Amino acid sequence: MARAPVLILVSFVFIGQCSAVPNPHVVAFGKWISVKCMVGVDENTALDLRVRAIYVDTRLKEFTVGLPHEVTDRLFVVQRAFRLNDTLPAEPASPAHWHWQRGGWLLVDRMSGHISQLNLPEFDALYSVTNWYRDYGAYCGISDDGKKVYAMVAQLGRRKPILKKSLGDTDADGDPDCAGPSWQRKPTRVTFSTKQEARFTYLVHGHAVDALPSEHEEDSGTE
Repeated sequence: MARAPVLILVSFVFIGQCSAVPNPHVVAFGKWISVKCMVGVDENTALDLRVRAIYVDTRLKEFTVGLPHEVTDRLFVVQRAFRLNDTLPAEPASPAHWHWQRGGWLLVDRMSGHISQLNLPEFDALYSVTNWYRDYGAYCGISDDGKKVYAMVAQLGRRKPILKKSLGDTDADGDPDCAGPSWQRKPTRVTFSTKQEARFTYLVHGHAVDALPSEHEEDSGTE
């Protein structure tokens, strides 16, 4: 009989430990759907865009565009898509005029089911194409006034970019002279290319970035 209170106490402790284990969340994507995305200053150009929903425990959380990048077995990033209400104040509220737009990047935690928006400095949803490698995101950034182009490398968990170097000015239409970055490993390095075929390569190690000689500089040094 003396063992009964002990068994009851052990049972309560076991039940408490079990109840403290967090329930796993299910993160899943929906089916692709085709939409129109309005672009340009006058928004008279419509581009075909494929988007799909992301669900957490069957609940719709966001819409996304493009494929996700797996950062770890727990975390991944994916670009957001959203509908913007384009109804003017003088127009009837119903039916609303919705326009699809590409947005920033989302960080998704499979374990907790938490989705957060990433703050990528100088990121432009229209012109910036982000290429991910490990926890680094490389892209061509645009200044707030739309006149400057930057080579950007952001690292998850850091508020400031680890690389921000000027690549020159945008053209008359605000289009950046940047063809997008590419990654290589051993050693980890990223290369930005302009439409005039200039190339800028940076060595990435930890939280630091070092510039490597461009092909033009290497050719000049051998003459």
